[in-house]
Amino acid sequence: MVGIVIVSHSAKLAAGIQELVTQMVQGSQHHASSSDTPHFAIAAGIDDPENPLGTDAMQIYQAIESVYSDEGVVVLMDLGSAVLSAEMACEFLPQEKQDKVRLCEAPLVEGAIAAVVQAANGGNIEQVISEARGALAAKAAQLSGVSGQLSVVSGQGSDGESEQPTEEIHLTVRNQMGLHARPAAKFVATASRFQSDITLRNLSSGGQSVNAKSINQVITAGVRRGHEIAIAATGDDATEALAALQHLVAANFGEASVEQLPVTSLPETPRLANAQLSGIPTSPGIAIGMVVMYKPTVVNVTEEHADNPELEWRQLQVACSLARDRILRLRHQAATHGEEEATIFDAHLLYLEDPSLIENARQHIFARHLTAASAWNTVINETISTYQTLEDFYLQARAADVSDVGQQVLQLLTDTQVAPPDLQEPGILVATDLTPSQTVQLDPSKVLGICTVTGGATSHTGIFARSLGIPAVVGVGVEGLHLKNGTLIALDGETGQVWVQPNSSQLKELQHKRETQLVAKQTFSATARQPAITSDGYPITVMANICGVVDARIAIDNGAEGVGLLRSEFLYLERASAPSEEEQLENYQAIATILSPHPLIIRTLDIGGDKPLPYLHLPPEANPFLGWRGIRFLLDCPDLLKTQLRAILRASYQHPIKVMFPMVTCVREVRAAKRILNTAKAELRQAGIPFNEAMKVGIMVEVPAAVAVADQLAEEVDFFSIGTNDLSQYVMAADRTNTKVAPLADAFEPAVLRMIQQTVKAAREAGIRVGVCGELASSPLATPILMGLGVDELSMNPPAIGAVKAAISKLTKSEAEAIASAMLQLDSAEAVRQYVAAW
Repeated sequence: MVGIVIVSHSAKLAAGIQELVTQMVQGSQHHASSSDTPHFAIAAGIDDPENPLGTDAMQIYQAIESVYSDEGVVVLMDLGSAVLSAEMACEFLPQEKQDKVRLCEAPLVEGAIAAVVQAANGGNIEQVISEARGALAAKAAQLSGVSGQLSVVSGQGSDGESEQPTEEIHLTVRNQMGLHARPAAKFVATASRFQSDITLRNLSSGGQSVNAKSINQVITAGVRRGHEIAIAATGDDATEALAALQHLVAANFGEASVEQLPVTSLPETPRLANAQLSGIPTSPGIAIGMVVMYKPTVVNVTEEHADNPELEWRQLQVACSLARDRILRLRHQAATHGEEEATIFDAHLLYLEDPSLIENARQHIFARHLTAASAWNTVINETISTYQTLEDFYLQARAADVSDVGQQVLQLLTDTQVAPPDLQEPGILVATDLTPSQTVQLDPSKVLGICTVTGGATSHTGIFARSLGIPAVVGVGVEGLHLKNGTLIALDGETGQVWVQPNSSQLKELQHKRETQLVAKQTFSATARQPAITSDGYPITVMANICGVVDARIAIDNGAEGVGLLRSEFLYLERASAPSEEEQLENYQAIATILSPHPLIIRTLDIGGDKPLPYLHLPPEANPFLGWRGIRFLLDCPDLLKTQLRAILRASYQHPIKVMFPMVTCVREVRAAKRILNTAKAELRQAGIPFNEAMKVGIMVEVPAAVAVADQLAEEVDFFSIGTNDLSQYVMAADRTNTKVAPLADAFEPAVLRMIQQTVKAAREAGIRVGVCGELASSPLATPILMGLGVDELSMNPPAIGAVKAAISKLTKSEAEAIASAMLQLDSAEAVRQYVAAW
């Protein structure tokens, strides 16, 4: 690492610079080894009590020696004799060292900060000097508004108030695809937590600074892997903002670096001959079936004007709000397949909240008197054009995400109904393109494969297709539009080949390849289906969180030992009325049959907050997460609850089904719910309809109040299931849908872990089982903590099951308990993660 030496006449000034530099880089040192610590030394003042100001060549020489390495040393000086002393100090060095020591004319304070940050991030000596020399540029632009020209001012703005300093850091982006939609969403969410003005600049491409709180501007900065970026912040919390962003970048935005990416477990197979179409493979596997063309309605809006801009503005706001609800529902659905898939919709939510997008639409409405639909269509098309002009193909592909969000709002503004793909018989879906909102709703039992005319290797269609296990080829070109419904085709999602009306020889080859891949998958599946047992023989039940019949099959294929959370909301969403008892019964029985002989835990309807149902006409609430939701809503709608409980009871006949109530805060709620359950039982007995009289009843523990009275609640129920997603946000008082505070709702926070400990203790004393069904259960990093705290069951998104089972098998019960005990003594989520990762 390049060493930095500060030479100053004043020891106090140098010490202040050292303290400032230390504060600037300390955020990056949480994860650094001692070898990554900046090599920084000062040589300042002279040993004269009466006149301490001055410089000493020998002192400078010793400072240089203390930080010297073969990567070189940069010396920054204040003025006058400091330069002469530094030059003299260099003469004391051997010639081979002199050649690697550079005296730099950069400003002392700003230059030192820029140099140390750049050195700490691995910059070579030329990069360190360049950043030090350019350290005044940001300040010059900030104070004078003229790039490249510095104006000296008195230190006060025109209003007489003190100028706030601009702090800047330079970082290198290491994750695979750079600042694409998901990491950009995390970047914007982190920046939005702070009051400071924050900008991002792509130094590698020479781009201009953009608003770090705008998802579109951040993505269109075109930051790729290996690019150097500058993040600048101005305001009272600038240092904290930069530290948080620096930590986010250093952690690769929660993604794997290229070196960490897993390789596919499927065997490599050769390309087959005579393919008639060729595209880009995005999801492996062989699909053979009939073409089903999908041509969704696209809302096209012409420019129209309106006389009442206030009304148009309100209509746009309502449409954006409804679109947000729709995207949140899609996110919940995507989360059953994995958090990676769900975060795509986090980016979609940020598109809706993008201040530049919304402001541009507002200006079109009020300045040009456009209708809400025309204004929104204009800004969406402008944004799409911006993405399409980018050089990076991955970022170009994000235009499809913007279009998806734009179309959803336009559908609401124009009252256009667009049905998702709905195949009556199994087949291969062929479309011009598929949006994330369309792909996530596909049924893998009906959609055998996906073939699109457009799209690229980085299309989000591929991500969702892989999570659903659907082979996919995209970008086959306009020839794909000539395919007719009912035509037999085959595709290879590993090579990108598509066969139209394949002959018998081709079909034989494809079927052989499909069987080979199936054997490989079955081998993995067999491993995942092994019981989760610690290395010293202690069993842990690993279950799945699901949203419907399709997910049940996926859960079993991934090795689930049952379902710890069936989100019954899937039956109530995207429809005009509540499902009947018979419809619910049919679905519950179908899921239980797939899972048999494993258990199924059904959570009763949990709406409100981020999951509203339009046909129930729920009144708007200032804070729905603290409002009429979960068990509170159900107790006020007893007929709705009783209908669901009757269906669950009937399904429990000959199936190991349990029921649990959400959002419980006190004993009286549980007793009231059990009274309605007993009424449903009495009605079924009277009608002679069989059900399991001993069906177990549990509750979700997801609010601090339930934890506080867990001992009392344990006397009323047969089991607890801890919902760490909601518990985290309530414990930390942080709305997880509010990008400014969502990072606080972290289940790894010791406060949340202590809540889990308290709940487990109450369950143990009452002799009932306790599970965890929140996102925390999906993290192998959390596995030893939850095991050590005494959790009996872990329920998670199906793709996470294999990794969690592997983590369990590597632990002993005593090791897990020791880790959990240590976690409870730490002071932050970050410290918890670091401890477990190091272990």
